[in-house]
Amino acid sequence: MPIENIPEIYIKDKKGSPDLFVYDFKMTRDVVKSKVNLGMNMFSFLQVGKKQVHFAGTSVAVNKDQSLLLKKGNWLWTELLDTEAIYYCKLFFFSEKKLKEFLEKHTENNLIVKEETPYFIIRNDAYITSYLTSLSTISEAPTIFIENLLSVKFEELMLYLLQKYGKKFELYLRSLIIKETSQFKRIVEKKIHSNLKLEEIAFLCNMSLSTFKRHFIKEYEMSPGKWLQDKRLQKAKETLEQGNVKPSDIYMDFGYNNLSNFSVAFKNKFGFSPNQVSN
Repeated sequence: MPIENIPEIYIKDKKGSPDLFVYDFKMTRDVVKSKVNLGMNMFSFLQVGKKQVHFAGTSVAVNKDQSLLLKKGNWLWTELLDTEAIYYCKLFFFSEKKLKEFLEKHTENNLIVKEETPYFIIRNDAYITSYLTSLSTISEAPTIFIENLLSVKFEELMLYLLQKYGKKFELYLRSLIIKETSQFKRIVEKKIHSNLKLEEIAFLCNMSLSTFKRHFIKEYEMSPGKWLQDKRLQKAKETLEQGNVKPSDIYMDFGYNNLSNFSVAFKNKFGFSPNQVSN
């Protein structure tokens, strides 16, 4: 699967990278787990459809009642059509330079950021709706005015969210300009019970599959495929022992394409079939 470099693929003028950029994204078919290299922090104002994103050690799903502010980096995006035949969201990209200027102007630098958070969920309200309408009208303005108008609109939006969400939002903004620490093990261990493929977990670690495998064996002294399978089967067994689900309900959650493969792997590990656990 090719990696999409966003927003670069949307920018017509390839000479320079703007500090602020708005793009209307529309599609008419579901896209599942596309690989995205996000080169700028980005607001994703989802207006029609559903969206799920994976980043490093975490994932989040939203519908049209919510929007996301996403940290730049490698993401896996799943974008799904709702009942309508189109998926639509407005994307607003901003540079670290613009973010730093805003923080210096409107906040005091006395907050200590304890953790890096890749996303912030925004509840869509009447203000967001009218704001998106105003962004749409900007796109019709003469090019010479758009840059200055976007600067005003960016500051307006950030001030509104700062007032709405307070210190929580300010902490998130500050986390966007902290240099990331090595988080290989944290990513791997948070994805143990997901249904992501090895290649997809490697992508979230910013590594090729071969580099990921070498790094993994060095850290865990075992191949990633075997390690992940053991961990996922153990969790599947614990889930079945609770008695609320059947093997046919959960095999996809643990990375298996069909029930038969899940049953064979389960029996090879534990000596009995998953059906014997849930009965």
